[in-house]
Amino acid sequence: MSGATAIKLADFQANARAALKDPKLRDSFTGAMDFLIDRRAQQFPDLEAFERLRKVGEAVRQQALSKLPELLEQLETKLTSLGVQVHWAETAADANRIFLDLARRHDASLMVKGKSMVSEEIELNHEMAAQGIECVETDMGEYILQLDGDRPSHIIMPAIHKTKQDVAEIFHEHIKGAPLTDDVNELIAIGRRALRDKFSAARIGVSGVNFMVAETGSLVLVENEGNGRLCTSVPDVHIAITGIEKVIEKLEHVAPLFALLTRSATGQAITTYLNVITGPRRDGEKDGPREMHLILLDNGRTQAYREERFRATLQCIRCGACMNHCPVYTRVGGLSYGTTYPGPIGAIISPHLQNLKETRHLPTASSLCGACGEVCPVGIPIPDMLMRLREAGRHSVAQSATPPQQALRGQGEVRQLAEALAWKAWRLLYSHPALYRLLVWFAARLNWLTPPWQGGWTQARAPLKPASKSLRDLLAERGRQRK
Repeated sequence: MSGATAIKLADFQANARAALKDPKLRDSFTGAMDFLIDRRAQQFPDLEAFERLRKVGEAVRQQALSKLPELLEQLETKLTSLGVQVHWAETAADANRIFLDLARRHDASLMVKGKSMVSEEIELNHEMAAQGIECVETDMGEYILQLDGDRPSHIIMPAIHKTKQDVAEIFHEHIKGAPLTDDVNELIAIGRRALRDKFSAARIGVSGVNFMVAETGSLVLVENEGNGRLCTSVPDVHIAITGIEKVIEKLEHVAPLFALLTRSATGQAITTYLNVITGPRRDGEKDGPREMHLILLDNGRTQAYREERFRATLQCIRCGACMNHCPVYTRVGGLSYGTTYPGPIGAIISPHLQNLKETRHLPTASSLCGACGEVCPVGIPIPDMLMRLREAGRHSVAQSATPPQQALRGQGEVRQLAEALAWKAWRLLYSHPALYRLLVWFAARLNWLTPPWQGGWTQARAPLKPASKSLRDLLAERGRQRK
């Protein structure tokens, strides 16, 4: 099995145009997103109840972020006392170096990995494969994509762009003895049989983390397949990796976030598994890892944290609801974005993790309809974040009020001279009435220069129908009715 394909920043506009010409992809995404939207709506039939729960979730995340450094220190102290080794990684390269050191220390040539977007972020599979270490995905969707050399298109359902016929062909080609069948239950059974021996053979199990509890030193993992539980309990060594923002203060804070996450992500009241891991195997216990590590990754998160106008980005609990409701994402799919995190949340996270210049198309890949902000279970003002990133891309540090030490990488480099001149001309005209009147005078007399296609459209369109009653008449009539 080959390692996962390394993620390369791509041209969103070119990818989007190609996706729009793919009817199979559009049908697949439209059907899947409609299904998820309906499932979520069934879980939140009472909007007022949803708003109350969302306020709790938002408060929990904001409280944790307001004292993030202290909670991380508390978490490290608690984990260390429980026998967990904590590692700090400033960049993706640092995180991969830690993984490689641990693999070599334990003479491991095989890792089994549960679903983890942060491991996708650092391209763990690709980096380990380059060092001769096989890192096998055990989430069924991720496993399918790894076999096919493809990348996730959704943070919750990574293989949502694959049909059952696609999966049948992938298994038939890459799994020895797999029959060519499109029966979903049989396909799942084939995948499980292929993965079963990997769990017992692997020296290292890798997982992500949904929430870290500073109070107890617990790592909380949410899943449906049970592969996460196997990855964290069967191998002798468990390595968890997560972003520094995933910490919360108390164990009781898990409940509202869990309720919001599962209902927003897959429309489930509760997932099949909720794993709460508090340290490695203790004396007298029959399962669990004998050694446990946690890698805390920064990779640009500190930049988002230290500037208050972007801090809300880190409230995200990775439910994917904003993607499911985004009219852009549902039409072009996740692979068009060319980044680990697609959709609206990816558009506001990726500039911090990578570079604002390289991800310049993402903040503008939005209609600003506001659906992403309305459904976010922890109240992230995503449309506001998108506007702030657009502004940052067009204004250098010297032009903005942002201190140089808080500037985004690539800030101001999206600015285009023609666009800047056009806005300056607009401001000049609209701030000087005499110039504006002069422009209108010339425009009225140079109407013959209007392009033919525009004039033709103007002449051919249906004229507006006059209202049968004036606004004044309607208001007067309503006043009489009230009396």
